[in-house]
Amino acid sequence: MAAVLGLILGVVVGIFVRPDIPIVLQPYLPIMVVAALDALLGAARSYFERSFSDRVFVISFVSNVLTATLLVLLGNQLGVGSQLQTAVIVVLGIRIFSNVSAIRRFIFRS
Repeated sequence: MAAVLGLILGVVVGIFVRPDIPIVLQPYLPIMVVAALDALLGAARSYFERSFSDRVFVISFVSNVLTATLLVLLGNQLGVGSQLQTAVIVVLGIRIFSNVSAIRRFIFRS
């Protein structure tokens, strides 16, 4: 739970501090945010299912963000960046909606 609270605190601090994002990272930032959101919702789902592990959350968070970013970077290098970015967004979007659906079922079942 400390990792989730740290993530929320980081978002709040980021809103107030308004850090400058390097130009090189700006095309990848939306993908990074969606991948991080997927990891966060996956952690929430596992928390409700009583199988949450902070180590798994941190590894999932970092690996999701890196994998999604590297896929889009590879797509940019191959000249199909926007198509690969769309594919990554669709896959992560499906996972996000699946996790939200499971969380919703758990909340309304209890």
